[in-house]
Amino acid sequence: MRVLLWHVHGSWTTSFVHGAHTCLIPTLPDRGPDGRGRADTYPWPDNAVEVTPEEALDAEVDVVILQRPEELHHLCRNWLGRRPGRDVPAVYVEHNAPQGRINEMRHPAADRSDITVAHVTFFNQLFWDCGSTPTKVVEHGVVDPGYRYTGELPRMAVVVNEPVRRGRVTGTDLLASLRDEARVPIDLFGMVTESLGGTDLPQHRLHEEMARRRVYAHPMRWTSLGLSLIEAMHLGMPVVALATTEANEAVPPEAGVVSNRIEVLAASVRRLVNDEEEARVRGKAGRAFALQRYGLSRFLADWDALLEEVVNG
Repeated sequence: MRVLLWHVHGSWTTSFVHGAHTCLIPTLPDRGPDGRGRADTYPWPDNAVEVTPEEALDAEVDVVILQRPEELHHLCRNWLGRRPGRDVPAVYVEHNAPQGRINEMRHPAADRSDITVAHVTFFNQLFWDCGSTPTKVVEHGVVDPGYRYTGELPRMAVVVNEPVRRGRVTGTDLLASLRDEARVPIDLFGMVTESLGGTDLPQHRLHEEMARRRVYAHPMRWTSLGLSLIEAMHLGMPVVALATTEANEAVPPEAGVVSNRIEVLAASVRRLVNDEEEARVRGKAGRAFALQRYGLSRFLADWDALLEEVVNG
């Protein structure tokens, strides 16, 4: 199929473009949010093809992947001259957990019989109010970075994008308490644009540096399911995570510790840092689980089935 999708989330899109479809990626001269084009920091295959607005208007497109309200409301129509769901089949991928009061968590694509909303977690499907719109869950899958764990540094790795702006959402405010109670230093990675310290690295370098740390800590309060957690498990890292959103599903007991008590997470970090063998065993168990549940082949097969259903009925 020929699939048009905007480059919104780098890690998720990297997995998607590894499928068999031709992926048309909108691009603009400024490489802004509505036209980022191909990724700079992720390796993408040749079937991810950039298209300008002029090229998109004449392009053959079998299905559109929507990921933001503006794509649903006007971007798709502006780029293709076609209305999503009505003139061209469309799937709305919901990456995020809903915000706001429970009774007000209405999805922007609610009550659309001509669009399918694909949630990335069962938690999101449960919490979003999509009305009569058909919904599916296609869980995450990542390109396997390989087993890289060395754990040579007795430190915690944390990956958070924009940790100051997203503060309580990403649990940034919890990091100092976790560090102090565990008595283990934290190395913060991700897109750190604020004055908090931290390191922004290309994906392959990020994986190398994460895997050198003894433990991966996941302090997210209200994010869908951070792909960094799944990537850490693929790398073979033991993990500790807040028991929020989908974390209980993603981390089996043999792979690490999931709790909403900072003192429990801190004690687990301290134990894993001091017991390299336990850390290694838990990391290997987590990798085996992640390969099975969040492997790339399963992800792509699920997407193939959904696109076939949406396009051909």
